[in-house]
Parts: sequence; structure tokens; C-alpha cells
Amino acid sequence: MPVYSSKKLILALEEQTEQFLDIAVSEWQMLPHSRFAHKAAPEKWSANQCLQHLNSYGRYYLPELRKALQKSTANPPAVFFRSGWLGNYFTMMMLPKPEGVKANKMKAPKDHQPVTNADSFKVIAEFIEQQEQLLNLLRIASQTDLNKARVPISIAPFIKLKLGDVFSFLVAHNFRHVLQASRALVTAGEKPRELTELVFDNLAA
Repeated sequence: MPVYSSKKLILALEEQTEQFLDIAVSEWQMLPHSRFAHKAAPEKWSANQCLQHLNSYGRYYLPELRKALQKSTANPPAVFFRSGWLGNYFTMMMLPKPEGVKANKMKAPKDHQPVTNADSFKVIAEFIEQQEQLLNLLRIASQTDLNKARVPISIAPFIKLKLGDVFSFLVAHNFRHVLQASRALVTAGEKPRELTELVFDNLAA
């Protein structure tokens, strides 16, 4: 399993999250609901629905991450983070292919499926708040051991992954659907937005 510099990993996850926060604050919250909720086809998600999906994950994982961090205050930060096989699998599954196409099509779990007519302004506001919370948690995590703390996953809470893997999965999942949202907005007439992808190979210890 890959071994990363803990410091590099946290900094890279922070940079990704700041990127998502910037696009939401500087662009998305300025758009009318009709554009943000535009669907290219009936079976396609709108940008609104992409963020609803992400927000549903944030509602579960952010409190769980906070709990794990509160329990791990006695563990000093480790120089290296060794990803677990399952956590690494989930994270890599989220990443797009080199040409930018999503790696795998996956049906969202029932609890994480978006509705069609949510208020875009509220959806974006929640997304912004969640990214701010995530940044704060990442900064706290830089002071603890990413290997020791464990977090239960949403689809099977009896399975617990390493803190570093859950942070990595969550940010990779955010990237996947922020990219999807950006593409949906292009079909609504918005200019394409370049997103810098996190390359985990660059973080190797």
C-alpha cells in the first residue's frame, strides 16, 4: 500500500478544498437557480444535484471526522501515512482518468441521491460551509497521527478506515463531483473551469 508524507498529504488536501471553496464562492453562488439547476438530459445530474450529493456525504463524515480527531489528541503526528488497502481502493476509485473522464460510473446509495428541485442558493451555502469545516478539520489533523484514528464509513459503519484514508476519500469524492458540476454548467452556457487534480503519486514518502 502507498506510503505518503503526512505533511504533504494534508497540505495537498487543503489546497484541493480551497480550490472547491474558491469556485463556489467566486462563481457558483453568483449564478441564478435556473442555470445551476440546468440538466443536460433527464438522466444527467445538474450542478445543483452534484452538490446535494456531496452535502449528504459531508453531513455524515464531517461530524465523524471531528469525533475521531477529538479522540486522537494524545497521538502526535507521524512523519508518514500508510494507506490501508480498502481506504486506498475507495480513494483511487473516485479519481478521474488522465483525460478527465470519470473512472467508474457508480449509482449513488439511496441516502445520498439528490432531489430535483432543491434551492440552489441553500445548496451552495451548505457546500461552502462544509468546505470551511473540512479545512478546519484538516488543520487540526496536521497535529495528530493519521494512521491511528479510525472513522466508520457511511455505507457500512461497522467498517472503520484510517483517518488519513477518509480525508483522502472525501476530498477525491468532492473533486469527482465538483468536476461533474462544472461540466453540467458548461451545458448551461457557462465557461469551462480548469480544476487542478490531486496526484497522489506526488505525495509518496
